[in-house]
Amino acid sequence: MTQTPDGAAHGGQRASGTRVSGSRVTAGTSKPWFRQLYIQVLIAIVIGIVLGWRWPDLATSMEPIGATFITAMKMLIGPIVFLTIISGIAGVADLKKVGLTGIKALTYFQVGTIVALMTGLVAINVFRLGDGVHADPSTLDTSGDAGQYIQQGEHQHWWEFLTNLVPDSFFGAFVEGDILQVIFLAVIFGIALKSVGAVGEPLIVGVHRLTEVVFKVLSFVMKAAPLGAFGAMSYAIGKFGLSTLTSLGSLIFLFYATSIVFVVVVLGGVLAAYVKLNIFQLFRYFREEFFLVLGTSTAEPALPGLMRKLQFMGVERSTVGLVVPTGYSFNLDGAAIYLSLATLYIAQATDTPLSLTQQLGLLAVMLLTSKGAAGVAGGGFIALTATLSTVGHVPAAGIMLIFGIDKFMSECRALVNFFGNAVATLFIAKWEGGLDLARAREVLAGRAGDPPVAGAAEDTPAVPAQGVPAVPAEDRDAASAPARPEAGTEVKGGTAAVAEVTR
Repeated sequence: MTQTPDGAAHGGQRASGTRVSGSRVTAGTSKPWFRQLYIQVLIAIVIGIVLGWRWPDLATSMEPIGATFITAMKMLIGPIVFLTIISGIAGVADLKKVGLTGIKALTYFQVGTIVALMTGLVAINVFRLGDGVHADPSTLDTSGDAGQYIQQGEHQHWWEFLTNLVPDSFFGAFVEGDILQVIFLAVIFGIALKSVGAVGEPLIVGVHRLTEVVFKVLSFVMKAAPLGAFGAMSYAIGKFGLSTLTSLGSLIFLFYATSIVFVVVVLGGVLAAYVKLNIFQLFRYFREEFFLVLGTSTAEPALPGLMRKLQFMGVERSTVGLVVPTGYSFNLDGAAIYLSLATLYIAQATDTPLSLTQQLGLLAVMLLTSKGAAGVAGGGFIALTATLSTVGHVPAAGIMLIFGIDKFMSECRALVNFFGNAVATLFIAKWEGGLDLARAREVLAGRAGDPPVAGAAEDTPAVPAQGVPAVPAEDRDAASAPARPEAGTEVKGGTAAVAEVTR
C-alpha cells in the first residue's frame, strides 16, 4: 500500500474515524440533534423569516448581526485561500503536475460555465416570462445602490479580470478582499517555495502550522453561524418583504427550477457517470454548508468546510488546495444561470428582440464578464450590467426590473456555485488519480464516522490508515516537528514522510 505524506492511503480504505493530519480534519463523535450546526442554522433561518414577516422594522435592525458574521468569515477567506494553495503546490512532487491540474481545472470550469449559460438561455426562451411587461427603460429609476452597480458595470470591460489579477501591493489583495489577486499571489509563492528546495522547507512547515491556527480561529467564528443566518434572513425579509417574492414569483420560481435541474441532472449526471458517486448523498454530506449558504446568501462562509470535507472523503490535499479556491472565482455555475436568465428576461420585458446569433454573442460575453466581478459586493449586478453594456442591444437600466428580487435569488446562486465546485473538485481528483473512491463511498454512505469539524481539539484520537500504527496524543507534536529522516524515508515538500511502506 502507498502512504502519502498527508496521511491519505491510496489503494485501500482509511479506517472509520480517520483524522487527516496537517489539515486538522477529524471525524467527530456523534452529537445530539440540537447541537448539530445545520439544525441550529435552520432554526435560526425560520425564526428570521417569522421576525421579518411579522415585525419588519425590528427585523431590519438585525442587519448588523448578519453583516458582522459575513465580514468575519470574509476576514479569513483570503488567508485560507492563500495558505491552502501554497500547501497544495508544496505537496506536489512535480511542479508539472501543478500546471496540468490547473489546466484541467480551468478547462472544466469553462465547459461547465458554458453549459450553465446555455441551460439558462434555453429555460427563458421556452417560458418567455418577460413577454407582456412592455417596460420603458427611460422611465426606470436608477438611483441608490442599483444605480451605483449600473455605473460600475458600464465602466467595466470584459478583459479587466485579466489586468486586475496583479495587485498593487502584496497586502493590497488581502485588504481589498480580491480573491483573484490572492490566488495569483499564492500560486506564485507556492511555485517559488517549491523551486528553492531545502531553503523553503522551514517556510512550508510554517505554512502548515499557520493553516492549523487559521482553521482554529475559523472554528471560533463558526459558533456564531446561527446568529449570522438569523440576522441576514431577518433583514432580507424585513427589508424587501414577502410581497416582493409574489410580484416576480414566476421569475424566481423559474430560476430555482432551472438551477435544481442543472444541479441534479447535469452535475449529478457528471458525478454519477464519471466519478461514480451519488449527488443526493453529496447533498446530505454537505447539509451543514447548505444551510449556512442558504442563511447568509453567500458561498464564502462554506469554503473552509468544503475543503475539509473533501479531504476527509479521500481527495488529495494538493488537489483540494488548488481546485477549490480557484473554482470560487472561475467556476460560478449559479451566477452563469442567473446572468443568462436575467439578460433575456430584461430583453423580453423591454421589447428588445434578440436573434439566435445575438444570443450566442451574449453567451460569449457572459463567459468572460461572469469572472470579472467575482468576490465583489453586488458582483452579480455588476457582471449583468457589464454584459448589457458590452453588447449594447439591451438597455442596462432594465436591471431595475429585477433589483427587488435579487436578494432572494442570491441564495440559489450561491448554492449552485457551492455544489458546482464540490463536483468539479471530485471530477478533477478522479481525472488526476487523486481520489480514494472507496473512501469517498464509505464517507457518503455514513460508514466513516461523522463529518469532520474545524480546529478539532488536540486530544482527539487519531486513527491512521490501515497498516500504520496510531500516534499517541502526547507524541503528536513531537512527531510533527521537523526531524532528521530515518533510513528508507523519502523527503517530499519539506516534510519527512515514509513514501512506501512495504509489508
